[in-house]
Amino acid sequence: MADSFYDFRCQSIDGRSVHMGDYRGQVVLIVNTASQCGFTPQFRELEQLYRDYHDRGFQILGFPCNQFAWQEPGTAADIIDFCTVNYGVSFPMFDKIAVNGANAEPLFTFLKNGRPGLAGTKMIKWNFTKFLVDREGRVIKRFAPTARVSTIEVAVRSALGEGQ
Repeated sequence: MADSFYDFRCQSIDGRSVHMGDYRGQVVLIVNTASQCGFTPQFRELEQLYRDYHDRGFQILGFPCNQFAWQEPGTAADIIDFCTVNYGVSFPMFDKIAVNGANAEPLFTFLKNGRPGLAGTKMIKWNFTKFLVDREGRVIKRFAPTARVSTIEVAVRSALGEGQ
C-alpha cells in the first residue's frame, strides 16, 4: 500500500508513464474531468488557477473519466483537442481512467482513502471532484464538483504557505 502521492505512476494522455514523484515538493490538485459534463466550464477557471500559481510550486493534473453518465466518450486525441481548443488547458492531462469500482486507478483509491467524502464515503459521486495534495505528498483536502475555484484557491494559497 502506498504511503504517499509520490509512490504512483500514471499514464499521460499522450501515452507516457509519469511518476508522481516528478511533482515532489509541489502542491498538486488532482481532478477527474469529463468533456460533456455541466461542470466542464470549470476548465477555464482551473486553467487560470494553474497559470496564477504554477510558478510558485502549484500543479493541476486532469484525469478524464467516463464513469458518470458517459460524459467522456472521446479518444485521447478528442479529449486533448477539446480541452486545448475550448479552454486553453495547458496543465497535464492523463489517460482516461475509472475512479470507482474494481478497475479504479490506484491513485484515486489512495486519494479517496486519504480524504473520504460526506459521511465517510470512499466513492467519487461525479465529475470534477478534486483532491489537494501538499508538498509532502499527503492528501489534505477534497472538494466537491460544485466547489468554487475561489474556495479552492484559498486552500492552494494556504498549502503554498501564502496564507489568505
